[in-house]
Amino acid sequence: MKTTIIYMSSHGTTEKIAKMIRAELPTKDIEVINLKTNKKPELHNTDQIILGASIHAGLIPKRMRNFMMDNSQILKSKKLGLYLCCMEEGEKAREQFENSFPEELREYAKSAKLLGGEFIFEKMNFIERMLVKKIAGTNESISKIKIDEIKKFAKTFI
Repeated sequence: MKTTIIYMSSHGTTEKIAKMIRAELPTKDIEVINLKTNKKPELHNTDQIILGASIHAGLIPKRMRNFMMDNSQILKSKKLGLYLCCMEEGEKAREQFENSFPEELREYAKSAKLLGGEFIFEKMNFIERMLVKKIAGTNESISKIKIDEIKKFAKTFI
């Protein structure tokens, strides 16, 4: 059974989590694809698809939104998992998740989770650093990756 993990990552957190999910899955036939570099991944030869994205300025990347819209039928024909990387907690995080993934995919997904996020100041540009300082009130790198949720995500997806 082939699994494909497709993600968009600006600073590397969503990629890091994609690799952590890969390590938790029992199957060895797993391809991890960055949608930034592979704009049209082959979906027909895979049995399972996991989509991962991160929030920047309240939205996931447009390329991921378009990918989901353009491929919704094939995504619903596969075993599907969805994960979102964000720094928000509670209701705000849930709201971001719901705004990021179309309802039809959220309802269809076997596993759907909020897996935390990171502020990596070394990888941010000046404007991103200023926004994070103003909105989040921090001027240093912070990691809130939820290891236990990643394990639950993988276990639920199996």
